This record gives sequence, C-alpha cells and structure tokens, in this order.
Amino acid sequence: MTNVAPFGSWPSPISAELVAAGGVGVGGPAVDGTRIWWSELRPSESGRLVLVSKDGDDAAIDRLQPPWSARTRVHEYGGGAWWLGADDLYFAEWSDQRLYRLPAVDDPASPAGPEPLTPEPAVPAGWRYADGREHPDGDWLVCVREDHHGIADGGKAEPSNEIVAIATAPADGVEPVVLVSGPDFVAAPRFSADGRWLSWIQWNHPNMPWDDTTLCAAPVFANMRIGNVQIVAGGGESSRESIHGADWTADGRLMFSSDRSGFWNLYAWSPARHETSTITELEGSEIGAPPWVFGVQRWTELGDGRLVVAVTTEAVDSLAVVEPEVGSASADELAPLRPLELADVSVVSAVTAAGPGRVALVGAGPTALSSVMELDVDSGAVIVRRPADDPGVDRRWYAAATPIRYESGGRQAHAFFYPPTGADMAGPGAEAPPLIVMGHGGPTSHAGTALSLKIQYWTSRGFAVVDVNYGGSSGFGRHYRELLQGTWGIVDVEDCVNAATHLAAERLVDGRRLAIRGGSAGGFTVLAALVRSDAFAAGTSLYGVADLTALAADTHKFESRYLDGLVGPFPQRRDLYDERSPINHTDRLSSPLLVLQGLEDEIVPPNQSEAIVAALAAKGVPHAYVAFEGEQHGFRRAETIIRSLEVELWFYGRILGFEPADRIEPPAGAVGLD
Repeated sequence: MTNVAPFGSWPSPISAELVAAGGVGVGGPAVDGTRIWWSELRPSESGRLVLVSKDGDDAAIDRLQPPWSARTRVHEYGGGAWWLGADDLYFAEWSDQRLYRLPAVDDPASPAGPEPLTPEPAVPAGWRYADGREHPDGDWLVCVREDHHGIADGGKAEPSNEIVAIATAPADGVEPVVLVSGPDFVAAPRFSADGRWLSWIQWNHPNMPWDDTTLCAAPVFANMRIGNVQIVAGGGESSRESIHGADWTADGRLMFSSDRSGFWNLYAWSPARHETSTITELEGSEIGAPPWVFGVQRWTELGDGRLVVAVTTEAVDSLAVVEPEVGSASADELAPLRPLELADVSVVSAVTAAGPGRVALVGAGPTALSSVMELDVDSGAVIVRRPADDPGVDRRWYAAATPIRYESGGRQAHAFFYPPTGADMAGPGAEAPPLIVMGHGGPTSHAGTALSLKIQYWTSRGFAVVDVNYGGSSGFGRHYRELLQGTWGIVDVEDCVNAATHLAAERLVDGRRLAIRGGSAGGFTVLAALVRSDAFAAGTSLYGVADLTALAADTHKFESRYLDGLVGPFPQRRDLYDERSPINHTDRLSSPLLVLQGLEDEIVPPNQSEAIVAALAAKGVPHAYVAFEGEQHGFRRAETIIRSLEVELWFYGRILGFEPADRIEPPAGAVGLD
C-alpha cells in the first residue's frame, strides 16, 4: 500500500539520533602480524578517538580507555595521530598534544597507562605531533612537530613546522632532535626499510599540498644525523607538481604519487641510480587525493612485491593491482592495472598490506557505512574485521546516487543526484519534490557515493538531494581541480545554481522550492549563492565563511594563504576579497537563512557566522542562529548532530510549506519564522 504525504513530511526510520549513532568515523587501518588496528571517532563519547585492535577471530579490544583520545591538532585538521612500531603503539593525546607510547601487547586496563615520550610544553598544547614512523632498529622515531610557543606573546606570527627525531627510550630532559626545519610545511617522514634513508615532503606558502610540493630524501647516519638533502621530485621553477603518499618499497625504491601528467600517478625513485621510473600512466583516473590530513595513502606494497592501489575515477573509488614487473622509464612497457572486484565499495579511505597477497582497507559503499576489511587479491575473498554499523533500516528507504553531468558556464560540471525515496511513500499527485543542493567543504575535495545517513535523512523525508562536485573538486584530475583558482565564489556558485536549474528543467524537482546547504567552504558557497542568485528559497550555512578578508587575517597557518590561489594575493587584491565576501552584499540577501556554528572553531571562527547573522537581523531577513558549545570545525558530538539536523528540518518546513513528521522544538531567537 502506498502512503501519500507532502514531500518533506514523510515519517522516516532514519532519525537524527540514528544519524548521530551511525556517525562513528572509522580510520586506519594498520597491521601488526595477525592483528589489525583501526581508529574510531565516537560521537557518543563526545568525539573521543579510540584505538581498537583485533587479533584474528578474537573480539575487538579498545586499546585506549577514557579519557584518552588519539587525535592531533597539527594543521588543525590532524590525521596521522597514531602509528605502530615493532612492539609499541605511538599516539598524540588530544588533551595536551604530547606524544605517548603504549605497549602494543599489554593489557589495555593496565594501571600504568600510556607513557609520555615528549616533554611537557611551557604553553598548553604548545608542541603538537603527527605522521610518525619508527626507525627499523627501534631506537628512534621521526614525526612532524608543530611548535606554537611564542605566538601568544607575539614572538612569532605563526607556528613553525619541522621534522624531529625522538628517542624511544628517552632519558629525563632529553629534547627531540630537529632534523628538518625551514620550510613552512613538512609531512610524511619515512625511513627506508634498511634505515639508511629518510624521505619527506615539504612546501611553502602560498601553496597548498595539492598545488606544489617537493619530495626530498637524505641519507641517515649514526645518532640520527642526516646527510646532504636530495630533491627527488617537484620543486621546479617552471612547473607545479603535487606529490604525496611517498614511502619506501622493500627493494629500496621511493614510491610516490605525482600529478605531473595532469592526474595523480605512481612513480618510483632509485637512490642507487638517482633515476625515476613511471609506474602507472592513468588518464581520466588517478591514484591520489588532496592531503587535507596527514597519512593519505592510496597505494601499498604487498609482501610479494605487488602493489595495490586505490583508483579514483570521477569521484568514485575502486581497487586495482600493479604487478611487480610493471614500471619502467619506457611508457610502452607499462601494463594495465588489474581491477579488483569489491562489492558495495565506492569510497576507499586507506589501504595497507596485510600479508603476501592480502590488503587491509577502510571502505564504504552506496548501501554500507565504513568498515575495516581484508581482501585476498587473488581469490577475491573478503574478511570483515570491523563490520559497518548496521542502521537497521530497510534498504527500500535508501536513495541511490545517480551521476549527472550538465552544462555550466560553457563547460561540463558533475554531481550525484538522489531522488526522494521512502519504502511505501509517495508525494501528492504530480507534485515535484523540494531539492536540497549540497556543496562540499574544502573546497578542494569532492563528494562521493558512499552511504551517507545525513543525505538519507533528507531523501527519506521526501526531499531530492543533489551533491555537487563543482569546478575545483578533486577526483577529476588537475585541470578540473584548478577551475577554482581565482574564481572561488563564482565557479562553485555557478555549478550549484545550474545543478538546481538543470534538475528543475528536467521536472525532477520543484523549481520554486530549492534550498542550498553546506559547511565550511561549502557554507561560503551557500552564502555567495544567496547574494548572487535568486534561485534558492532558503539556505543553511554550517560554520561558513562570510568575510574573506577576515578569514585571510584570522585563520590557522595551514590555510592562511589558501585564498591566494582561490581568490588572489592578499592584501594586494583586497578588492577581490571585498567583492566576493557575502557580508559585503547583504543588500542582495533576501532568502531565509539558518546558521549553525561551533564556538571553538579555530578554522572558521564564530565571528564569521555572527557577522552574517547581525546583517540578517539588521535587514529583517528571516533567520535562525544556533551555536554549539564545545564544538570545533565539523560537529562531532551526538547531541550537536541531532539538534542541528532537527533544527534544519524545522527550518525548511517553515520556509517550504510542510509540517515535519518529527516533533521538533524550535530554536530560541529565530526571527521571522513564526
């Protein structure tokens, strides 16, 4: 029996509580013999990041008990907060940002607990650590250290980033040894298998790591001294090259992803011959992703010498095998990759070797949340080590993503379209559904097709959703990624508006009931779209940028020069910043707006949201503002996720003319939304 109800008002089994409960973020994995390790970011524990291990068929064990949380603040976005050594687990603790060691085989309930390896800083969280590795002899480890000492008292303008060596059995008072300093940013310090070489990646302002980086290597001598630094790749004056994922193979080559061809492909450098060979030569697909966080790894070497790679094609991931004999300076000797079939996996977060012919990975798909699994690359057999959380929802409630291409600004843009989907629900008569346009963050990132309960929350209530990979998104090669250079606030807005109007023209959605939402950079796109277009009836900005000039002057080091590329050099082109900032065009703002903000956000500070809210109030535009204590950039707490979703649904109901099936308490202080 079909139940007819207005779009937006459908009763749905995908509640806000379910979205929050299904929001455990799975990371890693790492393999230690027969054990596999991963991390879990748990909203139910106030966003605590827990390290988990599982040995064979034994039950999984939480290796960090409350209140320990393995999360680093380096670059603010973090990543690479933990790694395995031969016998120990190393991690950065969220509360003080010091580096700790925990025996990998000890009882997790041991009263001794984790042992600090780094000194207590004079300034709280003044030293922050990430992205480390243990030396093969076990006496040292290397990692990235970010030093915030001196900023608070005006001694320096921004933190310094360096690579340091830390003794794994330090004596009292022994300081880490600085190995690399000078570049604005460093990442991926990695030892060769014999410990005789150290490699790393570095870059300088105003570049981001997907713009222009340099891969370096140096010989390692006794007492962790390094010799003459050699530039392996990048660093050219006439060309720009993004390199990441560099690590050493068992035969002593340095393997890395580079986009010198226009797509991220694999290359290998031999320190013995000082030569670089091409390993893959993909066009239209790539082995790489923007390294917003540390530890982005899209390839791994199996014990038998083969490579398993994560391949991205138009924002959809797959796995493939590269045989060991593939890879030569001659492109005509390159063999094609052998695809690996993996059911219901369209997003691969990370890959690592798990044995001679096995790979461990974190994967998700159109009907599956993230899980940790092992794959036999020859038989195709899969062992799930950490099953995906089962929301317990009938799959008939899940909307399937359909890739769409459409004309935008004289070129082709990309998006994924989700129709309203309810097991036995339908809208009235020939009525078309309202549409929510989603703009991803970054903006150098992309939307994928893995199951998102946040998207299904909307589609199961009768909304259509289009998740836009506007020009500037990754997953389509360097040319598409650079479409946003100098045009942020123009190309992204153009592509979001045209996605909505394209779907309305196809009569798939109601062109009078179009809404747009986005967080961070996506929030900027929301605000820019509302002042540059009259296409949208409503918008929701989650910790979005309203004032580009304020952002350029008041954000963290990692992104402090990001806008040089997206907008123009600052302050030389302040005219562009003023012209693009939505806060300067509130006279054009007439669509109702919901603003959601974390009060501890150091990436897009609360003053950005407060400025746009003040402008809305001054003009009398209907709006609501909800701020959340204890939240940083991106909501991690279950109660915040629940409240923000419910308020947004209430907001759309008020604007688009429907009554939600959910019982929702209106936000305090809402203006013009009675």
